[in-house]
Amino acid sequence: MDYFKNTFFTPALKWVALSCLIGVLAGSASAAFLCALDAVTQWRGQYRWLIWLLPAAGMLVAWLYRRYGAGSDAGINLLLKETRVPQQTVPLRLAPLVLFGTLTSHLFGASVGREGTAVQMGAALSDQLSKLLRVNHHTRTVIVIAGMAAGFASLFGTPVAGAVWAIEVVALSGMAAGALLPCLLSAVIANVVALMLGAHHVHYAAGAMPALGWMPLLLVAASGVVFGLVARGFCGAIHGLAALFRRHVANSLLRPLIGGAAIVMFAMTVTNADRYLGLGLPVLQAAFSGQVLPQDFLAKLGLTAWSIASGFKGGEVTPLFYVGATLGHVLAPLLHLPPPFLAAVGLAAVFAGAANTPLASTVIAIELFGIDIGVYAALGCAASYLVSGRHGIYAAQRLLYPKLKV
Repeated sequence: MDYFKNTFFTPALKWVALSCLIGVLAGSASAAFLCALDAVTQWRGQYRWLIWLLPAAGMLVAWLYRRYGAGSDAGINLLLKETRVPQQTVPLRLAPLVLFGTLTSHLFGASVGREGTAVQMGAALSDQLSKLLRVNHHTRTVIVIAGMAAGFASLFGTPVAGAVWAIEVVALSGMAAGALLPCLLSAVIANVVALMLGAHHVHYAAGAMPALGWMPLLLVAASGVVFGLVARGFCGAIHGLAALFRRHVANSLLRPLIGGAAIVMFAMTVTNADRYLGLGLPVLQAAFSGQVLPQDFLAKLGLTAWSIASGFKGGEVTPLFYVGATLGHVLAPLLHLPPPFLAAVGLAAVFAGAANTPLASTVIAIELFGIDIGVYAALGCAASYLVSGRHGIYAAQRLLYPKLKV
C-alpha cells in the first residue's frame, strides 16, 4: 500500500519533505565525491608514474562490477530504463561501485568525466526512499529523476539546469510539469548541502558579449552547426568503439586492460598528453582566460571516447564541456567573435547536441555565464541539437519526436 495514502501530508508537503531528503542525500554524496576527486587529481599530477597502473586499475574495476555489480554496469542507461519501465529498486551498491570506479579512473589517468558518478549516486540513494516508503510506480519514477537532478546540480553548481536536464534527458512529456517541483527543490537543496560541506565548483568568465544583431546571431548559428557535428562525432565514436570492443574482446576484464595500455602508450609518446588525461580542467579554464591548441578538442574527444568505450567509469559531460569550449575558442578568430564568448556557447552547445538536452544546456550557460548569453546560447544549442543526430551519449534515451518533423 502506498505509504502516503494514510498520512496527513498534502501532495505538496509530501514532495517538499521527499525533496529535502533527496537533496541532503545527493548533496552529501556529491560533496564527498568532489573532495575525493580533487585529491586523486592532485596525486596523479604529483606522481606521473601512476599512469602505468591504469590497465591493472581498469581490470580491477571491471572485476568488481562483474563480481558485485550485477545489473549496475549500465550506469545512467539503467536509470533511464527504470524511469520508463520500473522493475526493481536501483541497487544501492551502484553508489560505492561508481564512486570507486570513477576515482580510480581519474587517479590513474583515464580521460573521463564526473557527472555520471554524481547522477548515479543521487538516483541510487534516492531510490532507497522509494523502497523504504513503499511508494507507487509514478512516485518512484519522480523520486529517481529528482535524485538524478540533485546529483547533476550539486556537481556543477547549476540547480535550475540540473532540474531541467533530468526531466529533458528522460523525455517525460506529460509528466514534466508534475516532476518539476521535486526536481527543482531536490536540485537546489543538494547544491546548498554540497556547498555547506565544502564542495567547490569551477567558475568561468565569458567576457564581453557582442551586441545583439543579425550578424552575431548568424555567426553563432553557423558555429552551432559545427558544434552539433562534433557532438555527433563524439557520440558515434563512443558507440562505435564500444561495439568494436564487444565484438572483438568478449571478456569484459580485458577491455580496460587493452584500453588502458593504449592510453599509457599515448601518454608516453604524445607531446602535451597530460592536457587530455583526467578531467582536463586547466585546459578548459584556458579556453576562457588563455590560449588553447587547435588540436585540443579533437584529442580530448578521441581519448574520452576510447576511455569510456573500453570500460573506464566517470561520465561524458565535463569532457564535452572541454571539447565545446576549446573548439569555440579555436573557431572564434575565424568568425571575428571574442574567444571566451564563443567558448561559452560551445561549452553548452556541444553538450546540447550530444545529450539531446538543448533546454537544459541553455540554462547551464545562463547559470554559469549570466543572463546576457541567453539568446546566443539558446540559438547555438538549438542548432547543435538539430544537426547532432537522433542518437546521443545515452543509448537508452528515447526521443519522443523526430528533431526535424515537418
